Amino acid sequence: MSTPFYVSPQQAMADRAEYARKGIARGRSVVVLQYTDGIVFVAENPSRSLHKISEIYDRIAFAAVGKYNEFENLRIGGVRYADLRGFTYDRADVTGRGLANVYAQTLGTIFSSAAEKPYEVELIVAEVGPAPEDDQIYRLPHDGSIVDEHGSLAVGGNSDQINSYLEQRHRDDMTLAEAVKLGKESLARDNNGGERDVTADQLEVALLDRSRVQQRKFKRVLGSQLRRLLGEDESGGGSASSSGSGDEESSGDSSEE
Repeated sequence: MSTPFYVSPQQAMADRAEYARKGIARGRSVVVLQYTDGIVFVAENPSRSLHKISEIYDRIAFAAVGKYNEFENLRIGGVRYADLRGFTYDRADVTGRGLANVYAQTLGTIFSSAAEKPYEVELIVAEVGPAPEDDQIYRLPHDGSIVDEHGSLAVGGNSDQINSYLEQRHRDDMTLAEAVKLGKESLARDNNGGERDVTADQLEVALLDRSRVQQRKFKRVLGSQLRRLLGEDESGGGSASSSGSGDEESSGDSSEE
């Protein structure tokens, strides 16, 4: 009788982590930046129907990179958690930290389970507060750990290079236009240090705007409004297209290519 092949627990976990990291790195990046009036999300995503960025609750948004079916299941679970908690207790009891803890438990359980492969996803949970110092941004890697971030953050793709670019240029007092332009410029960086051509039609942009009078702070930036923020609409004519609201929650996130 042959001896069963043995792999140490340390090596098994290292192999699972490497598998997940490679899957995440194949996806296109998402950038999150704080600006004067809130938090803006910029993703390279030519699809208009599949989203990488979505609303979870009044002041909370979700962004992800990796395998679409995996992070879409997590997004739906987050929406259900937030709705149930807000209905059972109070809307103010639904927080970004609480949601990040739920995601961390789910990802950690899957990552440590030998019965299934680890999720090839990396998540961002952000909550906009009444003032800039109250904003919260949490990054959740594939293993379920939680990293509290501030200022700017990139996940997926060549995120290390993009994060270095953002650290040198991001300011907390940026206007929305400055933040969106910086997000676009950072996503245009290629692996060789050069710059690709990225247009408004290739971007998905959404934000948590603390200045909105509505209870729900999430909105999308679309069409001519996005082009004007990026300086691509030189004529300045026509009215801005209305920013899509978080009411379009059923439309998932972008599949990775």
